[in-house]
Amino acid sequence: MSSRPSKPVLTLALMGGILAVSTASIFIRFSQEYAPSLVIAALRLVFASLIIAPLALSKHRAELVSLNKRDMVFALASGTFLAFHFATWISSLEYTTVASSVVLVTTTPLWVALLSPLVLKEPITRPVIWGMLLALLGGLVIGFSDACRWDKGLICPSALEFFQGQAAWGNFLALVGAWMAAGYLLIGRSLRARMTLIPYIFVVYGMAAVVLLIIMVASGQSALYLPPPAYFWILLLAIFPQLLGHSTFNWALKYLPASLVSITLLGEPIGSTILAFIILKEVPSFPELLGATFILLGIYLASRPSDSNDIEEAAVINE
Repeated sequence: MSSRPSKPVLTLALMGGILAVSTASIFIRFSQEYAPSLVIAALRLVFASLIIAPLALSKHRAELVSLNKRDMVFALASGTFLAFHFATWISSLEYTTVASSVVLVTTTPLWVALLSPLVLKEPITRPVIWGMLLALLGGLVIGFSDACRWDKGLICPSALEFFQGQAAWGNFLALVGAWMAAGYLLIGRSLRARMTLIPYIFVVYGMAAVVLLIIMVASGQSALYLPPPAYFWILLLAIFPQLLGHSTFNWALKYLPASLVSITLLGEPIGSTILAFIILKEVPSFPELLGATFILLGIYLASRPSDSNDIEEAAVINE
């Protein structure tokens, strides 16, 4: 068993992962000018799987062949969660702003903490409860910021109009994406303890690609004959956010609990919002910034270790 990387190495790797995944929403926006969201999600995983395939099949064939039924079931489940994460989150960017979508999808650590009693056998602590309340408040602020306006007082649509609005639907899809990502990380923590990185990402990304292709075909969409720029932007999406960003987080799952790895996702809304401002000229409103602040504070409270001895003790699991 290889030794655990040092804290500086883990920190630098996770920072690099954050930078890589922060580009995802930008590449997706450019891709959506040429292709439907489901096609983008499917091709992202197909390209990533094809790129990693030669290395996985040539250098790690023995490990792949030796996978038992239990590990294959775990990989299928993890890939399915990943597939629905991308399908819902990428679709959300058609209806709401980058800032709202990315902040809501990165509530993943909150749901990891909430599911810990069932999956990791860890109790819900008081900070988790306060964190969930703060994040819920932030979500409501962001949701209403897309539908309400200030004109000598706050003017909002009726509940029916609100939930039928495009921004509200986009925000909900982003939230579903966060739930799916939580399942992906929790299962991945268990599976990565028994698998090295390349076979793990090859199997999981491949499973996710298959699931997304099935959904894409069932919905009557095709990945053939798209304009060349579509394939270019989706290829960048596969290389940078997926193979560099997600794979870095998957690498870290071997050495750190899922709840701690998911905390690093807090940096993505900041990076994505800055890039959206520079490249897409999307200026976040004050309510969006306020809601994002509540969500990030809530996630921080819910995700931080309850014990100051935390990371060292949690990280030695399965070493």
